Amino acid sequence: MSLPPEKASELKQIIQQQLLKMDVHGRIREVLAETIREELAPEHQQLSTEDLIKALRQRGIIDDVMKELKFVTDVNEKERTSAPKPSTHFVDREPPVLKKTNIDPTRRYLYLQVLGGKAFLEHLQEPEPLPGQICSTFTLCLHFRNQRFRSKPVPCACEPDFHDGFLLEVHKDSLGDGSKMVDGTTMLSICDPVHMVLIKTDTFGETSLVASYFLEWRSVLAAENGITNIAVELLGVGTESKVSVGVLNIRLEMYPQLSKTLSPEVTTTQFALERQKTAEKERLFLVYAKQWWREYLQIRPTHNVRLVKIFAQDENGVNHPVCSYVRPLRAGRLLDTPRQAARFVSVLGYERAPVIGGGGGKQEQWCSLLAFLCRNKGDCEDHANLLCSLLLGFGLEAFVCVGTKAKGVPHTWVMTCGIDGTVAFWESLTGHRYIHRPINPDDPPAVEQPKPLYPYRTIGCVFNHQKFLGNCQPSDAVEVCVFDLHDESKWKPMSEEAIKSVCPPGTTSSVPPFPPLCASTVDAAVASNELELQLRMLVSEHRKDLGLSTVWDDHLSYLLSPALAAYELERATSISAGNEEFQDAIKRAVPDGHTFKGFPIHFVYRNARRAFATCLRSPFCEEILCCRGDQVRLAVRVRVFTYPESACAVWIMFACKYRSVL
Repeated sequence: MSLPPEKASELKQIIQQQLLKMDVHGRIREVLAETIREELAPEHQQLSTEDLIKALRQRGIIDDVMKELKFVTDVNEKERTSAPKPSTHFVDREPPVLKKTNIDPTRRYLYLQVLGGKAFLEHLQEPEPLPGQICSTFTLCLHFRNQRFRSKPVPCACEPDFHDGFLLEVHKDSLGDGSKMVDGTTMLSICDPVHMVLIKTDTFGETSLVASYFLEWRSVLAAENGITNIAVELLGVGTESKVSVGVLNIRLEMYPQLSKTLSPEVTTTQFALERQKTAEKERLFLVYAKQWWREYLQIRPTHNVRLVKIFAQDENGVNHPVCSYVRPLRAGRLLDTPRQAARFVSVLGYERAPVIGGGGGKQEQWCSLLAFLCRNKGDCEDHANLLCSLLLGFGLEAFVCVGTKAKGVPHTWVMTCGIDGTVAFWESLTGHRYIHRPINPDDPPAVEQPKPLYPYRTIGCVFNHQKFLGNCQPSDAVEVCVFDLHDESKWKPMSEEAIKSVCPPGTTSSVPPFPPLCASTVDAAVASNELELQLRMLVSEHRKDLGLSTVWDDHLSYLLSPALAAYELERATSISAGNEEFQDAIKRAVPDGHTFKGFPIHFVYRNARRAFATCLRSPFCEEILCCRGDQVRLAVRVRVFTYPESACAVWIMFACKYRSVL
């Protein structure tokens, strides 16, 4: 590309001004003096240009200059002139907006760079993606001390091309504003790991959990120049938790550099002491749990078949006390009410942990919260743990219940206990809420008993972040259970001190801290329009295959919007509103002698083909889409409702009106 002379001189002037502004010349002089002093032998005083450029690159000065030189194009003008070109390898559906990071010079930062991956042998035979072809991608998600990051998606390959940098702020929450610039010794006491989760997204947009790794970053405190390179071996999840899935090359750098680095012996000793302390606490809790279980079995021998779950395996196959999977979680401004929280959890996808081989057995895998949120789907335990944490955050007394549904299928759900004694069950997979009214088995037959509406059959235990209680009532049937949790003849409690010793906060724990929830990156209007256009095309093609023409009624489509909004409002608040206005508008839009039919359906994904295939399986919907007759007009309306973590509730309504011919 050649520039006109006046543009070239203007560009040179801009670069010169930027160099002066950053005092690059002064910094080059310092590096030059330092290089001559430190790196050249007395008898060899010749310094080449390559040596100088190498020294500048090592000290990050060239990178700083390139970061500061930003060539900004008018975005609106760009949009007017040409449409964006598709990516040559993969389509990033939600391209990240690159922002300039404001670095506070009085705070410590850990700069974590991911410099590629290798030995992802499952993708050894992966063909090179063609230009414009959508392919499977890897995305790396990070959480460190209430900060979350996400890498750019890269095509799945044996050596995935990760090249991302994340600036993690390191500070001590408890020390206040006066100690922003923490020293190495203080940072050594910050034992929070960097939690890294690798997610694979296939060509259909389906996500799967590849690996979950806890990076011990404090080795950089003892590294020379405050920089260290680590090859991190990622292991699989669930049944593959002992199998290597690949290696990531990671570079850690402290910014600003420590004036005094720690000795490797100090960091190694600190890590050993922490591991020893955690292991001892967990050993003592295990001894206590075994004693508690023996006492529980002595109450009634049949207790050994009740679902009393004290420990659960995470995605890495590590056992943790179930109480550590729950803790109060506040959603900030992202969720306003407990019922809205229940709705949010219900629109996260449901997927049982995969099992290799048949037999119908259930693979146990209670995911860490970051893995669940990044994948956007999980098992019923993951949903129940998140909902319980959110309800605790809203100030309710909430517990996770472990029991069974119909046919003895193990299940978990959430229970809240009101001050007035009201017990409510919350189904985390649907957002439904049920009031529990116990049946008294000693009542005479003439007394009318409440009919339970909930699907739960038995209950073995309840727990939250502070309490664990085993059900020791004569029957574990939910309908006859009394939820007076203070009555030790009905519920056997664990020692709250014992639970506190192994469950955060206030303990050195092997369980990761909870990440904050992230706001949705999905534009609801754009997503709704895209999905609606795709569905229109699919309907037209389907009718064309049947030899039918398709005429769309845009006005009728628009009139379906209030119904979809009312359906979502009812799911989120249990309040129904706006039905009269919707019916009135439809009656006005459908002339005398015409028939109107409508079919609403709800999804938690935005895949048009998958949704359309599901709709066709309903005879009511097929009747509308394949409608024949006089003056047939079709309508479709899509409304995407966004929730935190880019979770979506998708409502679709197909409708038709036609002249009734007798």
